[in-house]
Amino acid sequence: MTQDLLTTLVGLLVLLVGGEFVVRGASALAARLGVSALAIGLTVVAFGTSTPELAVNVTAALSGHSEISFGNIFGSNMANIGLIVALTALIGPLQFQSIVVSREVPMMLLATLLASVLALDGVWGDGVNQIGRGDGIALLLLFSVFAYYTLRDLVRQRAGNSYKVPNLPVPQVARYGLGSSVAFTIAGLVLLGIGGEVTVNGALGVARALGVSEAVIGLTIVAIGTSLPELVASIMAMARGQPDLAVGNVVGSNIFNMLIVLGTTASIRDIPVPPGGVWDLAVVIGLSTLLWLTSISHGRRIIRAEATLLLVLYVGYLVGRTTF
Repeated sequence: MTQDLLTTLVGLLVLLVGGEFVVRGASALAARLGVSALAIGLTVVAFGTSTPELAVNVTAALSGHSEISFGNIFGSNMANIGLIVALTALIGPLQFQSIVVSREVPMMLLATLLASVLALDGVWGDGVNQIGRGDGIALLLLFSVFAYYTLRDLVRQRAGNSYKVPNLPVPQVARYGLGSSVAFTIAGLVLLGIGGEVTVNGALGVARALGVSEAVIGLTIVAIGTSLPELVASIMAMARGQPDLAVGNVVGSNIFNMLIVLGTTASIRDIPVPPGGVWDLAVVIGLSTLLWLTSISHGRRIIRAEATLLLVLYVGYLVGRTTF
């Protein structure tokens, strides 16, 4: 177990370096391209920090361990809200841009609701509770709608025409060259992917040495481990005064997880809802709804009291899920 602990620590160190590189590169890239840090956070950073989830789940599906996929995907989205948003907002009030409140957060909530409804075949009919290949294709099609509107805004911001999205300030960051900005961003995303995988592998070894079940590992250790890139990138963004990157990263990552990661995984192999999975679906819906409610209060800011509530609820869920 000592070797697994050391592996976990090395993975965390790689994540820290990768998070710093991503924030530096993505911020400079946004300034160079003339688009907002929020837009970069919703696209480049969000997709990049979701690559550990995608890699873990595709591997699990191909190897016939789809139950791990359920826990990883839904557990990661819970961790993104109850852990990452909470810890980020505890650093300072987390400000949401109006377009995030009106479009991105509702899209995240819609994706969560749709995935949950698709998973409950046994509740709506005589089938088995699972997310099948047809469900996966439906989720991927919904992502194409989200991608269309997001890319359209990027083009409009870049063109600087009258349709430019309002209230999306371009950050004042070090003016790296375009090549350096891209290199920083790619290097950071690669390090985040490597760090996430190394950390998860180490944590899995520790969990197995302690006799923790594989189902619990998927919902807790693997879910939190693959969410570490989002956590590191968001905290680094807040520390460097880039709250738009932090917000875009978390919300965008949840959308990617529900539509791209879940859609791709289910298209490869059906994902069964494990025992207790209905409760997990209810919790992720509840946390997503609470995130939306907090994002429209206090001038579209999540304050420390609300962040504390999110954290307490998430920790309470973890305790209950691992105990019962």
